[in-house]
Amino acid sequence: MDQAFASRWARNMFLTVCGLLILMYIGSRMFTHIDLALYGYMVGTVVFIGGSFYRFMAWADRPPTRIILTKGIKLLGRRSTPRTATEQLVTYRFIWNRGWYRWLQHILLGWGCLLSCFVTFPLVFGWMYFTMEDNGYYTVVGFGLDLMRVKADGMIAFLFYNALNITAMMVIAGVCMALRRRLGSMQARAEQTFAYDFLPLYLLLFISVTGLLLTVSNVFLGGFGHPVMSLIHQWSVIITLIYLPFGKLAHIPFRPMSVLARSYREHYGQQAPLACKVCASPFVSVEQSGDVVEVLKQSGLDFRTPEGYHLAELCLPCRRKYRMSRFTGIATHEIRVKEANQNAEG
Repeated sequence: MDQAFASRWARNMFLTVCGLLILMYIGSRMFTHIDLALYGYMVGTVVFIGGSFYRFMAWADRPPTRIILTKGIKLLGRRSTPRTATEQLVTYRFIWNRGWYRWLQHILLGWGCLLSCFVTFPLVFGWMYFTMEDNGYYTVVGFGLDLMRVKADGMIAFLFYNALNITAMMVIAGVCMALRRRLGSMQARAEQTFAYDFLPLYLLLFISVTGLLLTVSNVFLGGFGHPVMSLIHQWSVIITLIYLPFGKLAHIPFRPMSVLARSYREHYGQQAPLACKVCASPFVSVEQSGDVVEVLKQSGLDFRTPEGYHLAELCLPCRRKYRMSRFTGIATHEIRVKEANQNAEG
């Protein structure tokens, strides 16, 4: 099997796409419920999932990531895991510390994109569809099973009809907030580039606006311009889905990995701390310091000092002093006086 592919990454990606096709075959009842009007979206989504899996494998193959994934998975049974998952994936509590504006921006962007995917992917793969009964009720069908019956003119049906319109407005609001902050900050404008930082936001904005225009065309204009706008919207979605795994927005499907990283940091951070080899101040656990040394070793890097210890065994202020000493020739790292701003934030 391995000889049939150029690499194990290629093999795993091929098996992932095959597994997705099998799920499509089962969920759509032998492809009988595939909507051909959504064919372009389906192809773009398959490429997006394959590309995301490929990038995840490339990312997970790095020595630091392997340690976080291996040890983080073993720590999923901790009592604090549900709270950590909620803060990292649902409420974005870690962003709240940066200010309510950035928190609200990420909530609108993150949940707007995720909810759009949760609605779109089952529809384009034929996993979910609706059947209309004579008594004015819709039946929601998922994987060939009747999930629920809703009144055609009820509130739940209204939310189903307008789910993508609601998420589009969330994304538009989040993108506008992000652009306002980035364009208004001289530091952000100096540090960010158009292709990597601004283009993804413009793509999301274009998709959301064209999607809302489809609704405007159907509801208020009697379908005027709908065929042309439908093609524009579809191509914008396909291009964005193909680009997304390889751009900045790839961190959205990778967010669950933050739970493993946070669990790793919390668990080992509570263990016996390692004392700095210079100032003897505790700063990190023995396990974390050993992992850093191991990662550097796997990468062919060995930051040993003439005194015989590793730079990973120095606290941040002493490490900074050691770097200064290497540039100046003055043994500043041997001075045991702490810096005045060593605990400064920001």
